Amino acid sequence: MKILALGDVSGSCGVVAVEKVLRKLKLEKNADFVIVNGENSSERGGMERSSVKRLFEAGADVVTGGNHSLRNKDIYSMLEENPMLLRPLNYGDSCRGAGYVIAHTSYGRVLIMNVIGQIFMDPADSPFTAVDRLLNGLKDRYDFAIADFHGEATSEKAAFARHYDGRIHIVFGTHTHVQTSDARIFKDGTGFITDIGMCGADDSILGVRSEAVIGRMVSRTPERFLNADGDARVDGAVFTLDPSTKRVVNAESFSVYTDR
Repeated sequence: MKILALGDVSGSCGVVAVEKVLRKLKLEKNADFVIVNGENSSERGGMERSSVKRLFEAGADVVTGGNHSLRNKDIYSMLEENPMLLRPLNYGDSCRGAGYVIAHTSYGRVLIMNVIGQIFMDPADSPFTAVDRLLNGLKDRYDFAIADFHGEATSEKAAFARHYDGRIHIVFGTHTHVQTSDARIFKDGTGFITDIGMCGADDSILGVRSEAVIGRMVSRTPERFLNADGDARVDGAVFTLDPSTKRVVNAESFSVYTDR
């Protein structure tokens, strides 16, 4: 079974890029299931119904979130209506939507969860406590588990993946918008990469117009962050999972470039 994951979609530029390449990517990678992080897919930040709808129509099976998931109230009803749209599990039960879903595939039942880190991030419950509770509560109800860990600290992502080695079969990081070159397989079979990158304008700083970021850092001048436009990059990773052994046998990252 091949799982294709795409990094944080940044604004309309990122959405258009995903629309252009995802179905072709799915064929080229022979992917069976697609997960897209859409937590910043709205042009006004966060998620909105129209941007998430376009990601699903482009070929996403599950859309995950992160620290900007709940920024726009426009998305709240969709979080309730569509079980394949996730927000961080460890935001707690008081938040709209859910942090996991069990998808039924030809290879078995796949548990997909979305968790968020605590280091250098806004307050959230412990991802370890939340995931332990989830796995214990869903025992025997799923065959494979996948986690999108949305976090800033690379150490926290690695600690999470190693802690759940062999229990969560695929762990990929999101949030930093910078793809790392450490795709690997741990000793008990979990496939991991610290961050799969972003889908957005290539000529930018993390998908944002460079001049705004530079202005804040050089002159301390307040600047509104606006999503960049132009030629785009689509970052992601593909994991090959052997259903018979429940071990990842291959993990690799990729980047695809598109023109405007």
